[in-house]
Amino acid sequence: MMNILLINGPNLNLLGTREPEIYGNKTLSDIEKDLTKVAKEKSINLECFQSNHEGEIVDKIQESVKSIQGILINAGAFTHTSISIRDALIGSKIPFVELHISNIFSREDFRKESFLTDKAIGIISGFGISSYSLALEGIIGYLSIKD
Repeated sequence: MMNILLINGPNLNLLGTREPEIYGNKTLSDIEKDLTKVAKEKSINLECFQSNHEGEIVDKIQESVKSIQGILINAGAFTHTSISIRDALIGSKIPFVELHISNIFSREDFRKESFLTDKAIGIISGFGISSYSLALEGIIGYLSIKD
């Protein structure tokens, strides 16, 4: 069975209440339940992890090296600031898809720079919460071809 890790960064625990005009009304729990169901239907084990703390995300990536085949990451604000998350992803050698609910390239200038994009196998951005299922489809397709 393929194991995929979903990582959500800071403030994504506030989905459903934080700026619903940008991020929608579904909670992170709703998104995780829906995505886990889709993954299970495809015989994929999806592990979900969220943290507001950069070091915890780095630790989770490092701990996953032997057990996870692919990572989906919505690093939130850490997308634009975290060299340590970037380095952990590179060091893990686990293929990852960067995802965002909003189109980060059509927002404020500081959100247009990602420290992850050039190392990701792909990026999904701007499709609302559908970005999660699109990213899952992308990583499954990539890993299926890779094997």
